Amino acid sequence: MVSSILNKAFENAKKVPFSKDAKIIFFSDLHKGDNSYADDFRNNMRIYEHALGTYYDQGFTYIELGDGIELWENSSFKPIFESYKSIFDLLEKFHRQKRLFLLWGNHDMEFRDPIMVEKILHKFFTPKNILDKEAFFDLKYYESLLLEFENTKGSIFAFHGHQADYMNYKHWKINRFFVRYFWKYMQKWFGIKDPTSPAKNYKGLVKVERKLNQWIVNNKQQMIICGHTHRPRFPDPGDIPLFNDGSCVHPSSVIGIEIEGFSISLVRWHHHSDHTSGTEIKKTILEGPVPLDKYL
Repeated sequence: MVSSILNKAFENAKKVPFSKDAKIIFFSDLHKGDNSYADDFRNNMRIYEHALGTYYDQGFTYIELGDGIELWENSSFKPIFESYKSIFDLLEKFHRQKRLFLLWGNHDMEFRDPIMVEKILHKFFTPKNILDKEAFFDLKYYESLLLEFENTKGSIFAFHGHQADYMNYKHWKINRFFVRYFWKYMQKWFGIKDPTSPAKNYKGLVKVERKLNQWIVNNKQQMIICGHTHRPRFPDPGDIPLFNDGSCVHPSSVIGIEIEGFSISLVRWHHHSDHTSGTEIKKTILEGPVPLDKYL
């Protein structure tokens, strides 16, 4: 069943061409909420906004690999938009320059419905004129992308990752119900972890990774970049090419994957303090850079 889900996502993936000098940043699993106690993103909001603003200024394309918005714990988009309007304004700037690709994950799976996306855009991003509407209201959410680089036979299959997690893909509404009305309160009151999330369930995490690895082996070592498990992965050349960009809700840090100069790196943005400059937000390279052709 999982194999057929992944096959379908691969066959239907939007093909996106890139030159070899393209600059791309992958983030996922922001889980932007309503800035309440249950909002895991609020503590990292400044780090993320600084990182994304830096990537915008440097000409990167931004690919968000799902779970950008927390719609399991929150039934309304309005408080999320009001809490993080500056970030949505930044995403709008990326989109206007055609440097934005948004994918849906299990926590924002509602966005696979283009009608819902259009309703939200019209309600919260009112165009000033016809040209403004044409420039902005072609925003789409995708399930998957296939990144193709010039003069390269290989490609990168990018998607959220819950496609390898049967319950979170096929029965996500059941899991959403328990998270919204049960597990978030159990976590708050008793510290009990949410068993529906592979990020908080080690056995579930390993199971998802095993299924993705098997799919790659069965599909000519197709390179994958995904999220969902919140566990960063950066394989050595020659290993199964399964990459994971971590999440934006790690303790006091945001982790992502960069492609620049036809090389790939795993990066971490975090607060850094020293005696001369005080506290600043800094980027640290955790793995790489490694030439992409080692994996493609």
